[in-house]
Amino acid sequence: MPSLETELERARELSVDDLADAIESIGFECTRCGACCTSHGEDEHTATVFPDEVRELQGATASDDGAPATGSDTPESDATAEARDWRDVARPMPYGLTEGEDGPEGETFEWALQTGGCGDCVFYAEDDDGVGACTAHDDRPLICRTYPFSVALDGTSQPMGEAVDEAGVVRAHECEGLGRDISREDAEALAAALKERAVRELEEAIDVRDEYAPADTGAGEVVVHDSEGAKRPDGTRLSN
Repeated sequence: MPSLETELERARELSVDDLADAIESIGFECTRCGACCTSHGEDEHTATVFPDEVRELQGATASDDGAPATGSDTPESDATAEARDWRDVARPMPYGLTEGEDGPEGETFEWALQTGGCGDCVFYAEDDDGVGACTAHDDRPLICRTYPFSVALDGTSQPMGEAVDEAGVVRAHECEGLGRDISREDAEALAAALKERAVRELEEAIDVRDEYAPADTGAGEVVVHDSEGAKRPDGTRLSN
């Protein structure tokens, strides 16, 4: 298996034009169905978010692309007058945690976007006609900006849904918007974001690996290891 450093160099050398060609050949248009923002059965929505993206979302205001439906449990239910708490935006990635008597416990790597009581992303809302929207659209993380695509490089994350198409290093995952016409301008913008995400994911993976030191977690305790070190679920450094 290639090293993370080797894959990072490959990611940095990706051609945006080639990625855009691949995206054009597959085709995509968002239908705002909400499938990539909502839970599926017993599986809560899980999308990786970088620490700096959490901080951006802490101060994000509701997007013009949509407003929460009446009764929504998203942070945008009220006007955003001040920065959100870290836990309003992100939660420990559940993978690797075990269920103890007092709830999840153990060590995990990276953060996932926070979910509401129904398991959907807290930034997802539907209007009265059932049309979905991201209420923090302008500040959404790279994994959301690039869905349903990923690149076939070790060390990068694969979004929810099986890969159903592939062109070059670009993989397309389950989404009803696939196969639809996409403009060259939109394909290039998506390709640029996809390359940026691949580079960021590999840089993050290398930093997490290099920063990692086993944490002594007790009953009911969770430690999240990200590129900035070990943290508590509220985003504060473990050493503080």
